Amino acid sequence: MNWNQLLSSKRTGETDSQKIIHDRTQFQRDYDRLIFSSPFRRMQDKTQVFPLPGSIFVHNRLTHSLEVASVGRSLGNNISRFLSENNITQNPLVKELGSVTAAACLAHDMGNPPFGHSGEKAISLFFKSGEGERYKNLINNESVWDDFTDFEGNANALRLLTHQFAGRRRGGFNLTYTTVASIVKYPYASGTPERKKYGYFQPEHQTWQQIVNELGIRKISDKPEIYARHPLVYLVEAADDICYHLMDIEDAHKLGILSTETTRHHFMQFFDADSEKKSLDYIHSICNEVTDANEQIAFLRALVIGKLVDACSEVFRENHEQILQGEFSGSLIGKLSGTLATAMKACEKTGFETIYKHPSVVEIEIAGFKILGTLLREFCHAVMHPDDYYAKLLLPFIPQQYRVADNAPVPQKLQTVLDFISGMTDVYALNLYRKINGMGLSDKR
Repeated sequence: MNWNQLLSSKRTGETDSQKIIHDRTQFQRDYDRLIFSSPFRRMQDKTQVFPLPGSIFVHNRLTHSLEVASVGRSLGNNISRFLSENNITQNPLVKELGSVTAAACLAHDMGNPPFGHSGEKAISLFFKSGEGERYKNLINNESVWDDFTDFEGNANALRLLTHQFAGRRRGGFNLTYTTVASIVKYPYASGTPERKKYGYFQPEHQTWQQIVNELGIRKISDKPEIYARHPLVYLVEAADDICYHLMDIEDAHKLGILSTETTRHHFMQFFDADSEKKSLDYIHSICNEVTDANEQIAFLRALVIGKLVDACSEVFRENHEQILQGEFSGSLIGKLSGTLATAMKACEKTGFETIYKHPSVVEIEIAGFKILGTLLREFCHAVMHPDDYYAKLLLPFIPQQYRVADNAPVPQKLQTVLDFISGMTDVYALNLYRKINGMGLSDKR
């Protein structure tokens, strides 16, 4: 793969005759287009980890994505300088690596359903072992059925960004191919053997083919069809890893799940006592001045993010050739060593053993299963039996952009329900659940 081809301003669904000259760069336009979109705004009411809303502000999908974009921009700028200073490419778009990485970071979670990762599980299990299993015999394609029984937010993001929904423009968001490719962490389809996750649903196979052909992304395997990652995926993934591991620790501190001492210890572990004495002296002087515990933690977290950005950028530079050959495996964070690797693993362990098992987090998972399971049952039945009296009451809730004809194939009918439900906010899903269950109706006549 080469950067001259990997960085492209071509847009999904756009022809050459539609190109317009703008003052903003193409990748800045991607960023702005995402920021102003309704699906992006809806992430402000989608769970990241902890329940929403609350008296103490913690991260939701929107604030998480904005922070990931900030870190991603720093990583992209670092690699832009590396490529320019070493004359690796003459592509003028290399100056915009910070912008395109930031744009991809904004979009990376847009396909996630309500209630966090438990929402993905709820959808999958509804079709795999719940009431939705009845539709399996109506879908003759095993790979298409995998789209439902192993619902993947990453693949749903690609669909959301590129699919032409009813009454909408061709090419979805009309983002550049480079921005779209930069969010595809798993460059293969659903149902790929021995792969836990995947990057696109079966209906988006042609879209993915257009992207890889345009950008010259290397094919690693024919059967099954697997491609290399676009190099910028590693930067987006690193920005996401850095933010969610560190910010979950900070949020847990604000909520009293982790003590100030424990949280401070986690962040201080990223500094080596022998080789970073000056940095530690500086940290101690600031912490003596700033006595507010939350501000101390925020200060330490900011320093750690800076260290991790530099370290991940160095890993990328050291493995640049392997990345371009499609031979680099794992993540940039996974290649850290020494103090940084030890500290990051400690944060991950605390996340899995303490934070994600906290009752407030588990309650969201339970609620998500109940709410989404009910919505899936009712709306799947409605689209499959549109002439039923009850179906006629439910179907108007589905926005026009997701509608399909009554005689559409079964996979399209079920997919329209997933498009509708996965785009909901937590609060909207809860309110709709209450409405269709007759909860909260006034006793006044």
